[in-house]
Amino acid sequence: MSDADCVAFLQWALPRLHLSWRGFRKVRRQVCRRVERRRGELGLADLAAYRAYLEQRSEEWGRFDEFCRITISRFYRDRGVFGFLEREVLPALAREAIARGESAVRAWSAGCASGEEPYTLTVVWELALAPLFPSLALHVLATDLDETMLRRAHEACYEPSSLKELPEHWRERAFVQRDGLYCLRAQFRRRVRLLRHDVRGAPPRGPFDLVFCRNLAFTYFDPELQREVARGLTASLHPGGALIVGAHEAVPEGVAGLAPWPGIRCVYRTCAS
Repeated sequence: MSDADCVAFLQWALPRLHLSWRGFRKVRRQVCRRVERRRGELGLADLAAYRAYLEQRSEEWGRFDEFCRITISRFYRDRGVFGFLEREVLPALAREAIARGESAVRAWSAGCASGEEPYTLTVVWELALAPLFPSLALHVLATDLDETMLRRAHEACYEPSSLKELPEHWRERAFVQRDGLYCLRAQFRRRVRLLRHDVRGAPPRGPFDLVFCRNLAFTYFDPELQREVARGLTASLHPGGALIVGAHEAVPEGVAGLAPWPGIRCVYRTCAS
């Protein structure tokens, strides 16, 4: 498959699933390699034949949707964002949870891949915030559509490259080395519940104090679907709760109830009732 063929195919196919060609432009070869393998499995002559196959068999769109899952993740990704969460966002949310008489801060990591994001949150909480808020626990729901990613998250053992951005003193306290991998200690794993879920569907039962949806909906979905997802994420939050998107993402216009968190571009706060 040539790059030009890949581009033309994705520009035709992605909008059928409310996905954005712009979001997939840099990762297109990853998707098209999966499509090419599928074409070979089906014994189809070329990409045009696979396109015809999609048009004739509606169930194949589900398979194509699987090929469009991009699962790039690592611990402490966008360290400036996690630093801001540690200094500003989490303390504010913790104080509000205490004021409501609650015993835990509740977070949801949507599109958690193999667990690096939610486990980073538990490391930050346990090692930086828990001593400041001893009356509070942290409960994290981590969801993803990909069962393979969820199994990896359950195992919680990672290549050294996945931890290269995590501060060394946290890496030493949170992980043990085993067979060349870094495996997360139980005290950090037990804060996280893993669940298969599609962010395009109804949100899990909340409300949450904090929701992560980074490098997923607001990169790969088209504007209409972005707004739909953003409304669901917003509705799942406590008044005054925080929505975290990717460092280079933004919530689209037309979503009520959100305002930028002062001091950072990728954190939003729901309007207090």
